[in-house]
Amino acid sequence: MTFSDLLVMLAYLTALPLLALGLAGRQTSATAYLEGHGDLPWWALCLSLVATETSTLTLISVPGIAYGSGMVFVGLALGYLIGRAIVAWKFLPLYQSGKMLSAYDWLGQRFGASMQRMASSTFLITRLLAEAVRLFAGMLPIAAMLDAAHMGLPHAVLLGGIMLVTLFYTLCGGLRAVVWSDSIQFGLYLFGSAACLALLWHAAPAGVLHTLHAAGRFDLFVIHTSPFTSSFTPLAALLGGTVLSVASHGTDQLMVQRVLAARCLRDARLALMSSAVGVGLLFALLSGVGVLVWVHHGGATLHQAGFATPDAIFPAYIVQELPSGLRGLMLAGVLAATMGSLSATLSAMTAATMGDFAAPCAWVARKLGLSGLGFARVVTLVWAGALVLCAGMFAQGSQSAVLVGLSIAACGYGPMLASFIAGMAWPGLKARTLAPAFGLSVPLMVLAMMYLHPYGKPLAFVWLIVLGMITLFGLVGLHYVIQKKNHR
Repeated sequence: MTFSDLLVMLAYLTALPLLALGLAGRQTSATAYLEGHGDLPWWALCLSLVATETSTLTLISVPGIAYGSGMVFVGLALGYLIGRAIVAWKFLPLYQSGKMLSAYDWLGQRFGASMQRMASSTFLITRLLAEAVRLFAGMLPIAAMLDAAHMGLPHAVLLGGIMLVTLFYTLCGGLRAVVWSDSIQFGLYLFGSAACLALLWHAAPAGVLHTLHAAGRFDLFVIHTSPFTSSFTPLAALLGGTVLSVASHGTDQLMVQRVLAARCLRDARLALMSSAVGVGLLFALLSGVGVLVWVHHGGATLHQAGFATPDAIFPAYIVQELPSGLRGLMLAGVLAATMGSLSATLSAMTAATMGDFAAPCAWVARKLGLSGLGFARVVTLVWAGALVLCAGMFAQGSQSAVLVGLSIAACGYGPMLASFIAGMAWPGLKARTLAPAFGLSVPLMVLAMMYLHPYGKPLAFVWLIVLGMITLFGLVGLHYVIQKKNHR
């Protein structure tokens, strides 16, 4: 670690919170803290969506996956584009039709408060675990750099430090600070990734494009494998990517909170569809970094190059290969990705807690003698502590962190998406039928994630979503069959 690296990182950690708070302005109510006044421009919401969706998992894991499999994440992005179009056409009008604080307000209007709270609880639990994976993954390259400089710190200290900086601007500026900081952070790690790509391209040998093409590193899909154990076959990427995008951007509070903050339906659609293009370009950029790192290592396999997991590849390149100054900038970019998704998660979880559990929250706030804004900040602090504690659970493991995080989220995505679809397409469906089916479907998907291993490999996360939808629809249908027999 050089003085230039430290200077760049400290400059980032100092400037970002101040700039985000300056753009956000002062928050005077819980509504402003959680909703951002409803006047944020669509392009800022677009950048925030991309920054929230991609996060550290993307920055760290996508180059590692590209190292072994090529440009497969770009193929997955094609499914994302189709999915967002469906959300923009079918889901956004539901959210823009009334004043909603969370994505699950609509389920409450359709099926009652119990279903709304059940769905929100599922979001809170799965998001807590999935974001803990992100937080731990974002700490790894920082820990590696400090260790290389003989300045190693315990993981708990690093996790706490990242959380404290993030909490500073999140607590003070609310959703507006989150959106503006996301936009700045996304620009930083996009620039850093582009700089890495340029350096790798400059150092690549003559005929590198021919080498990559001959090795299949430009392939958008994995062909010779089962679609049930890989998320990157044509069927899994296009169909599964579509379903994943509809579930995440149509029913996940983490993403829906952004479009709820748009000025109007048109701006919400612009932000959503533009984010599809942005994430596709970022996937292409990071995949390009991964395949060029493969060339840099002479086409060696993961283990031949001395890496235990795919997630170790890009951090090792940052720490060992980048010049001084740029290394600090790239590590600041990793911090940016971590803090961007972390602040977005804290804001979304606070909004879901306050919106979907309004009565209990109001009772606790009265007992504590807090205003709505003060209690919202306390809720943010509670979730921050829970995230730091859970992050330690993922210290071990050989799977790519991005796939682990997506698999955890997918356990709730399938039943959640099926509930929204059933509510829109089945006017006669009642909560007494849907709620038990939902309550049983989610733990069944957790069991499927843990124990359903076709061909000896975990079920691909995109099929967990599809399986979750099929399970909920099947349980709803079974309820009607049993009910019909009992009436005879």
